[in-house]
Amino acid sequence: MHQKFVISRDSDSNILTIREYAVIEKKPKNAAALIMQKENYSLLCEETYESELILSSISKGIKALVAIIRNHNIFPIEPYATKIAESVM
Repeated sequence: MHQKFVISRDSDSNILTIREYAVIEKKPKNAAALIMQKENYSLLCEETYESELILSSISKGIKALVAIIRNHNIFPIEPYATKIAESVM
């Protein structure tokens, strides 16, 4: 499965949003270029986080931030969760 995570921050409301997208349809043979197109991805999950929670987790270290990012709705594998946390920092 091809996945991507989109991280955005709304500075007006101090909200961090992480969206998880994936290609969920069966891909045709020799269609690697088609998979990379935006319209082939479906939104699987969207999580929002208060900036105070994120900032306090950052001060405790990357493992604390990974623990906050991962929850019941969005649970990326450890290498992805670490990369997301590094991007947020």
